[in-house]
Amino acid sequence: MNKTISNYIQAHKQDILDQWIDRTKEEADDRVVRLVSDRVFQSASKEFIDLIISNFKGTNEEYKERLTDFAEKVVRLGWPLTFVTKGLHTFNLIVFEGMQKEGIVTPENQMEIVYEFDRWATPMNNEIVSVYSSTWERTVSLQKIALQELSAPLIPVFEGITVMPLVGTIDTERAKQIMENLLKGAVKHRSEVVLIDITGVPVVDTMVAHHIIQAADAVRLIGAKCMLVGIRPEIAQTIVNLGIDLNQFTTKNNLKKGIEAALELTNKKIVSLEGAK
Repeated sequence: MNKTISNYIQAHKQDILDQWIDRTKEEADDRVVRLVSDRVFQSASKEFIDLIISNFKGTNEEYKERLTDFAEKVVRLGWPLTFVTKGLHTFNLIVFEGMQKEGIVTPENQMEIVYEFDRWATPMNNEIVSVYSSTWERTVSLQKIALQELSAPLIPVFEGITVMPLVGTIDTERAKQIMENLLKGAVKHRSEVVLIDITGVPVVDTMVAHHIIQAADAVRLIGAKCMLVGIRPEIAQTIVNLGIDLNQFTTKNNLKKGIEAALELTNKKIVSLEGAK
């Protein structure tokens, strides 16, 4: 970067930071400002300005390392990419206007300084977009894995009886996760009866039913019985209209009745003890 510009930035760092925070808050989407407290916003803003300055003070490796750390932070804070890239533009505008007021930018050298700004800012903007995008993709990927692990839990409720509550849409990828969790869980918990609860599944179409039937068949192959519970009236009507055959299932309309039936199948029952409160 032009030494005149870099010297001006370093000499007016605090003033630039104050102006940048004020302008950014005025122009930012309310959602961005609400996401974090003023203290965190001020801290992240200072780090952003320090990051910009480090682009022409430190080594390229140090700059990239700081850029990666900052990108990870703003992704966690929920700052959109447009907010970050617009922040770089605002920074350049504040510096340029300040240099104009002090007479550093003149009609004679204005085009040269504008060119210097562009030559410095464009690669930095591209680098920010690249690092932010890769950080965001990595974060989303990790979140997706975590959600998949939680999306089809198998819960032991009594000895030999386990329940898998399903919530939300079931696609092919999730169906594979359900199948895997069912089989691993049934073996791990020594399940005799597995209840698949579809109370939270909004739509049961041919594909969803096919996945559930496949899961039930797999459970039977390892020696456990499978029961489908949580069939609401509208789901029952859809199943009939689609001609889906669930004759191989024991079906119950809610989890309570399913557990009662599972207790009976495993020769267990719940009794009240005399004198117990």
